Amino acid sequence: MKKVVLLLFTILFITSCAPYSTYTEVYSEENIRPIFDIPLDFETEEARAETIKKYSVFYTGKKIFIDPGHGGEDHRGQSKSGRAVEAEVNLRVGLFLREYLEEAGAEVIMSRDDDATVELKERSEMANESGADFFISIHHNAPGKDNYRTNYTSTFYHAKETDYEYDAYEHEMARYIQRDLAYVMRNSGGLGSFDGTYSDYIIYPGEGFSVLRKTEIPAVLLECSFFTNPFEEERIIIDYFNSIQAWGVFRGLGKFLQHDYPKISLDPDLSTLKMGELDLFMFIENKSKIDGSSINVFIDSVKTEYFFDPVRKLLRVERNDLGEGEYSLSVVCKNEEGLPSIPFRKKLKLEYTD
Repeated sequence: MKKVVLLLFTILFITSCAPYSTYTEVYSEENIRPIFDIPLDFETEEARAETIKKYSVFYTGKKIFIDPGHGGEDHRGQSKSGRAVEAEVNLRVGLFLREYLEEAGAEVIMSRDDDATVELKERSEMANESGADFFISIHHNAPGKDNYRTNYTSTFYHAKETDYEYDAYEHEMARYIQRDLAYVMRNSGGLGSFDGTYSDYIIYPGEGFSVLRKTEIPAVLLECSFFTNPFEEERIIIDYFNSIQAWGVFRGLGKFLQHDYPKISLDPDLSTLKMGELDLFMFIENKSKIDGSSINVFIDSVKTEYFFDPVRKLLRVERNDLGEGEYSLSVVCKNEEGLPSIPFRKKLKLEYTD
């Protein structure tokens, strides 16, 4: 009798621990089910309201530009069955995100709020003219080859750290959004990145995505997941799951906004802007000390020397070798906690004066 019991236990143990034999068995039409977790702060209306109230302190007064990718004439991105259409999923996530942001006190502008055609160039132009503080482009991915097992969540920022166009503040924003978006979706960030954030140069070397390259405000592009994956397809066609995706973006951006990032401003009263006599005075606002070694000043992408007074947090730049014309000024820095400065870019026009 003991031998029979032992044999039955062994069989049950082996079968319960054995992996599925094939990918097809796991993701067959008969076996697949829409499985997703509901975040604790999303489970009830009361919990959601409490979280929105918590982040409203940081969202109030902010202007966010949401860009649901594709749409209108562009419905090419579809799952194998055709049930998941990327353009439609992107829009649903964007509309839910708008709802949460507005409830938290932010002003929201969208490149589209219905099934409309919006050209790539137009999306960036709209964002630049909107006066928005941040740009979030929402997408879902597809593999380069017919590999339907691929699925992960990724967030893109523009350029690489060694490139002049790289913005550490933008990268920081990507990290925060990626962490919460991937968490609520219970997805990894893929094997190509330690934290799920990627430079858009990985896709288009030296250029990146059009909407990130041409958008002048801090911008990120989300690839929430792969609509080509059969398991993911079952989730992203459900409105409620799209609302959870948007919740992750809302929460991640809210956490990003909680921090005190250094802010650089030019004092026009102290500065002299004329040919042969460029003398700029900039102040760096931050509760923490500024890491002087992190300061970089660029004029037309060329590093320029400066003087920094750490007590007054005053930055001074003098140049007497610039002729008449327009120049681009860019300044970046970090505080002693390693937080990057909010992007500071300004056009300087130098001309003859009497």
